This record gives sequence, C-alpha cells and structure tokens, in this order.
Amino acid sequence: MKAYIFPGQGSQFPGMGHELYETSNQAKDLFNKANYILGFNICDIMFGDDDEALKQTNVTQPSIFIHSVILSEILDDKFKPDVVAGHSLGEFSALVAAKYISFEDGLRLVSRRAKAMQIACEKQPSSMAAIIGLEDAIVEKVCEKIDEIVVPANYNCNGQIVISGTNKGIDIACAELSKIGARRALKLPVGGAFHSPIMESAKIELEDAIDETNFSQGICPIYQNVYGDSIKKPEEIKQNLKLQLTSSVKWTQTMNNMIKAGVNEVIEVGPGKVLQGLFRKTDREIITSSAKL
Repeated sequence: MKAYIFPGQGSQFPGMGHELYETSNQAKDLFNKANYILGFNICDIMFGDDDEALKQTNVTQPSIFIHSVILSEILDDKFKPDVVAGHSLGEFSALVAAKYISFEDGLRLVSRRAKAMQIACEKQPSSMAAIIGLEDAIVEKVCEKIDEIVVPANYNCNGQIVISGTNKGIDIACAELSKIGARRALKLPVGGAFHSPIMESAKIELEDAIDETNFSQGICPIYQNVYGDSIKKPEEIKQNLKLQLTSSVKWTQTMNNMIKAGVNEVIEVGPGKVLQGLFRKTDREIITSSAKL
C-alpha cells in the first residue's frame, strides 16, 4: 500500500515553489489563482529570499499548502494514493489532493486558519517545545501536574513529542522534563501554542469556515490528526477537522495505524523531508521518498 503524506508548518524555505512555477503551465495557473484568492502576491514572498517574511504564520501556512497541493496536482497519473495524511496544516493539503475539497476552498480555509491562529497567539503569549528522549506517558504526567496551560501538542514519533502552552508553563515543563532525563527540551521558534486550548478562539473561527465549505467523497481514505485513524465519510472528516486546532496531532498513532493496515511505501508531497524521517524512525522497512515532477 502506498501513502502520500503532506508536511506542516516549519518545512518552508526561501524560493519554494519557484521551480514548479517555471516548469509547468498548470502550476503557473494555480499560483496565479492563489494570488487572486489571497488578495496579495504570495508568489513574491515564496520565490524570494526573505526568510523572515516567509515565517509569518499568515504567509507560511498558505505557502506550504500551495506548494504541496500544486505538486500533487501536476503529478497527474503518478498520484495514485491508497491513503493520505498530513501533519497539522498538511491535513488540509491532503484533503485537497484526495479530492475531498477544492483547491480554492482549501486555500480559503488555510488562510482563515492562519489569520485566526495569529490573532489567538497575539491574545495570549505562548510557545511550544520539543521533548526528546522520554516516553509519551511521562511527558503527559508532567504536563498534567503543572498549574498552567501546557499540553502534548504533536506526538511525532516514539521518544519525540512537542508540548504547547503558556510561556510560563513551557518553561516549567522543560525544566522538569530535563531533570527526569529528557535528552533535549528545546523551545521552538513559533508564534504561539498551536494544538492547545489557547487556540480556542481560532477553532471557533475555523468551525464557521468549515461549515461553509463543500466536502465531497474523496478518492481514498485519510488518516486524520485528531485520532490517527482512517476516515472516508465527509461529515466525519469535517467534525474531526473542527477539533484539530485545540487537539493533539497524533502522528505517531497515524504512522503505526498505517503500517498495521499494510502501508509499506510513503511519498512526501511538499517542501522538506521531516515526515519521511519520522516514518523511518518508526519502521526502517518502510520505503520513503519525495514527490518529484
């Protein structure tokens, strides 16, 4: 079985998408359509060399989505997934690639999501941290004991989890987790506490946008972040998508469930190779690659 997987925030790089734009008329049309939908020329930022401009949440998320989806579109008959999945933001890319929603609607959702998340971050200073070298259950117990908002946000693979919460909560958690044996407890350069209760206002904003969006029957099942399970019913997908912003990304569970279901090859569609690396750490027998023209 073949899975196509789509990266999330953090995989962006200056110049991303420029080669696609220059080598494919279909890609060029979609990039131009994206500029129109967003109301500004995102291609100028994506194709440029200003790393800081690309790191702004309202630019980063649409950029990664656009790059990933356009690449999946121009693969044409090469794109034949048995299943798809995406990490956080990447779930929206996966939904478009698997034909559950249109490119236009997906981009509008991602744009609203990014703006809502940015506002939520500005309302309450918060952050995230990567914890390496401890079992998930240990990290969960430490977070539960802290009298601040601090929760597991991304279950990336065994021994690698990202926590999310208030700045004070993250500082306390990092100190506690380092004391009990974490190899690394590293604060991440992100704008706020994604996938935590701090994103509640963004979740409410996105719920309305999801309700306004037409979902169709896709071409294959999608493994969604909230539970890490295979889903194909559009209404169920919509409900899970509404929970995503304040729930943990269960990527470890997604990978394990895919492997149990018979997935033996994964192809990462979009910038970066992070997700391939997580699969290789989980099962060295998995064949991994990046999607190419």
